[in-house]
Amino acid sequence: MRTINISGPDGNAFALMGYAQTFAKQLGIDYKPIREEMMSGDYEHLLEVFDKNFGNVVELVEDDNDE
Repeated sequence: MRTINISGPDGNAFALMGYAQTFAKQLGIDYKPIREEMMSGDYEHLLEVFDKNFGNVVELVEDDNDE
C-alpha cells in the first residue's frame, strides 16, 4: 500500500487530484466524477472523497511533527 503524507507538498489539493487521476487510470475507473466530487467541497471533503475512492490502495497520513 502506498502512503501519502498530507502534511507535505504531496498533500496539497492539486497534488492529491493529480494522484487521484493517476490512480483512477491505473484502476480503470472514470476520473471525471471523482474530480467533480473532490472539487464540490472544502479540503476536508476532498480528503474524504480521495479516501473513499482510493483508500484501498493509498493511506493518507499526517506528519505529527511540530516544527
